[in-house]
Amino acid sequence: MSVKIKDIAQKLNISVGTVSKGLNGASDISYELTQTILDTAIEMGYKPKKMLNEENKKLCIFITNMDYKSKNDFGYDIVLGFKKHAIRDNWKVYIEEVSHSFQKQNNYDKYMLYKGYRGAFFVGFALDDFWLQNLSKTSTPTVLLDNYVSKNFNVSYVGTDNFEAFDILIDYLVSLGHTKIGFFSAYLDSMVASERYEAFLKAMKNNNLEVDESIISFGYYGIDSAKYHIPKIVKNKPTAILCGSDSMAYGAIKVCQEMGINVPEDISILGFDDIDICKKSNPTITTIRQNRLEIGKCAYISLEGIMRNVCINKTTLRPKLMKRKSVKNLN
Repeated sequence: MSVKIKDIAQKLNISVGTVSKGLNGASDISYELTQTILDTAIEMGYKPKKMLNEENKKLCIFITNMDYKSKNDFGYDIVLGFKKHAIRDNWKVYIEEVSHSFQKQNNYDKYMLYKGYRGAFFVGFALDDFWLQNLSKTSTPTVLLDNYVSKNFNVSYVGTDNFEAFDILIDYLVSLGHTKIGFFSAYLDSMVASERYEAFLKAMKNNNLEVDESIISFGYYGIDSAKYHIPKIVKNKPTAILCGSDSMAYGAIKVCQEMGINVPEDISILGFDDIDICKKSNPTITTIRQNRLEIGKCAYISLEGIMRNVCINKTTLRPKLMKRKSVKNLN
């Protein structure tokens, strides 16, 4: 049986009108009472009419720390893939950029209730984001890109299989005679960065290759990060460097060229993602392709499933190796 405003009013021993004001953010009741009303509504499983009305079907993509507005941005196709498939089912898709401070100031479930969003897709979130930390108990259907929350049927993961990706990369390099392989990726403050490093270590072990910490370094996703890390990696003479993103690989190539090191004759550089920069680079970048349109599509399918009580845990897409000119055959 659905929870009504009068049920909330009865539990709090206040008027139906006051509950209605609290749910709609009226300014003539106190902040504390508004929060109490919202907390109670969430605990009781209340869904306002605007969320249940088929003519007002609203989903939101929350984005932080990721570019998505230009076709060259990593998040562009992910957002596009989600929107294309949601719109076919008559959903209105809203995009909101949420900062760390915004998350701290606004409870996720309360915000979703207030805005009338029925579900959300999180893009670009890190492990220390407030909303991500609070999803273990959310009742809101939510899908996370490259992040995982366990034991909550309302939250699902979507991403590319990083372990298979690094198996493919290391196998490819070994087939070309590479054994001293470096690693340059993002700081381990996100699930995807941590998982890619773990996948790298596992793939090296599977091929009986030594992991040399002198040719491993962590920076930030972005071209400029390479100038702070690549010089100390190449000083220890790896034959190849695996990078955690294409922008990092592009930056690595530029730094090597500035140092008089030729790619791939002197060192091979590989990326991850297959964004447009791979084809524009000189040399073009060998990388792992993530089908970002399909990631967006799968995020919507997972979210729609949760809203229909089909509890999807993880959706992982298969990676594809894109062979280009930044890798040398040593055989």
